[in-house]
Formats: sequence, structure tokens, C-alpha cells
Amino acid sequence: MLVHPENPRPGATGGTALDVAAWLASRGYPVHPLAPGTKTPAANCRECTGRRHSPEACPCHAEGRWCHGFHAATTDLDTLREWWRREPEFGIGVACGAAGLVVIDVDAHAGELPDRQRLLPGIPVDDRVDLTGLQSGFDTLALLAAYRSRPDPCEDSSTLRVRTPSGGMHIWYRAPKGGPRLRCSSGSSSRVALAWQVDVRAEGGYIVAPTTRTAAGVYEALPGARLPAPLPLWLTAELVRTGHGDHQGSPDGPGGPSAAVVAPAGFPLPGRRREAGRRLLSGLLEEVGSCGASPSGTAFSEKLNRAAFTAGGLVAGGHLDAAEGRSLLLDAADRARPHQSRRNVLIVDSGLRAGSDRPIHPKERT
Repeated sequence: MLVHPENPRPGATGGTALDVAAWLASRGYPVHPLAPGTKTPAANCRECTGRRHSPEACPCHAEGRWCHGFHAATTDLDTLREWWRREPEFGIGVACGAAGLVVIDVDAHAGELPDRQRLLPGIPVDDRVDLTGLQSGFDTLALLAAYRSRPDPCEDSSTLRVRTPSGGMHIWYRAPKGGPRLRCSSGSSSRVALAWQVDVRAEGGYIVAPTTRTAAGVYEALPGARLPAPLPLWLTAELVRTGHGDHQGSPDGPGGPSAAVVAPAGFPLPGRRREAGRRLLSGLLEEVGSCGASPSGTAFSEKLNRAAFTAGGLVAGGHLDAAEGRSLLLDAADRARPHQSRRNVLIVDSGLRAGSDRPIHPKERT
């Protein structure tokens, strides 16, 4: 259970839904009520049910009503007290976009396993990979993490993790500031998904808060942190790669200096170190460039992300100039996919940032 004012110890029990809602609001997470016993927003008023208007323009919000779900979310404590006074059994929803949250929603639904090439969108799963026992989003997220040589987010006790009544898990993270604006998706979607049975809750959606009770059971915080940690760089890169990102724009504009990897101290690079970095990157750039021969079906985003990730590691290791590496990546990407230069910038910059966390030191020729 979350901490709340009456029970300040992590994991303490007791308290009401209003206590938890107020605790969330006091930390800047706008909340809205869920219909009692469900995970869906409380119903609109009669006027909003019977007429068509945009949620943003709804007059009910100024009057303290909860119409239109997460669009009504607020941190105003007086409003929250009035809502839960009128219905103490309300559950709690948190508006992810307004709260600056990205929540990885891992499902454990029974269902037929799709073709292996649909398990990790954009990443081909070799026929030699044994998929015996793979049956849920827990498995596909672990597979993605292993592919990237990263820890499994389901085991990340440094951030808030919530067990859902259906046996799934919500992994709460803080969205990157000044980076891509990340949006929702469904893990069963054929167009955009992080992995099979792995949904994303972000801009344009909400998440059910811990302690909320539905007919299926209670959303329960797992042992570990009680607050969201920053979204790992590698997950940011994966979300951009899989089409979840819209760049908000930095002070320098999309792809400006603030979005690029900062070169470590010690530049200019010695000739042999620069040569080693270019040599390692060149093969990956050739793979990106080869995608220009076909408009689709070439795993372009995956190849560009891999090249950018490698370049970020080379920059961090002192084997590549940051500006030069970024320029080479964007040149190759724009030649292969000239119609999506903005998306190319997102993939390159996210890959560079993620790669900078793992310095690469290629062998230098003597």
C-alpha cells in the first residue's frame, strides 16, 4: 500500500481511498475517481452524457465535477474531499500525462501465443531461441530486457511496482523531462506495442492507483520503492523506437544540442581512437543505409536504434566525437528514410542517450 499522511510508514495498512488520493495529489499526481468496484472512470453527468463536446472544453471541470475521466483529474484537495464525500467507495485513477508518468503495464492473460516475429515489434526472434514456457507479458518484457542486456523491469525494486488483481504488474516510472512525449499503447496492438502483452500508460491515459479495490481484487504495491523512479534510458529508447514518442521540443528545437550526447572531457580524440570508433560504427551505418533499397520490411528503426546506441557508447568511451557521430547517423537515416526526418531524430537522440550509459572501448589497431 502507498504511504499516506495518517500512516507515514511504507507498506503501512489502514486509511481510506481519500487518504491515498490526497497523498498522491500532494506529490503532484492529479487524480480522478473510478466507479466503485471497477477500474473505469466514474460516469459523466447527465448533460455530458447527452451532448457532444470536447473534454478540454467541458464546463463541469470548473464547477468541480468529475466528467470525462482523466481529463477531470486534479490535485485540489477540496475538490477531492467533495468527490469522496459524495462516494466514499470510489477507486483512484491517476492521469499519467498530467502526472508526468510512464507506466509499463504487464499483462498475464491466457491466450494463444502469436507468431514469434510479433513478440517484440521490430526485433526478429531467431528460430533458434527456445520459447518454451513463454506465455505472458512477463516473459516478453524479460526477453526484451535480455536482448538489450538490461535488467528485467519487473524486478526493478527501485521504482513503484503494483500487482494487479488479474496477476499482472504496473511498473511506474517518471517520464523524461525535456525528452520525447510518450503516449499510450496496447500490447495486443498490431500497429504499436512495446511487446506482446505489455501495454504502455502515458500521455492520453490513466493508471489505477494502489489500494483501489475492484470486483476482481485489490491493486497492491509490491515490496520496494513507494515512488516512481526515472524511466531508464534504454526503455525510453525502446518506446521511441516502437513509435510511442512525440518530441516536445527542447529550447534548441527537436534534435538541438540539449538532445545530443555530451562528449566526455579529453577531446579532440587521438587519431587511433577516432579510427577505432569510426570502424566499429561504419558497419552499422551501412546496415541503416541499405534500408533505402526498400520502403518497408527492413527493420529500419531497429537498425538505426542499434547504430545510435553503439555510437553513444563510443562517445562515452572517448572513441567518437559526439557531433560527428550524430551527423553520421542522421545522414544515413535520412538517405534511407527521407520522408521521416523528425522520427529519425527521435530514434537517433534516444539511442545516443541510452548508449552513453554503457561506454564502448573497441580494440585499436597498432
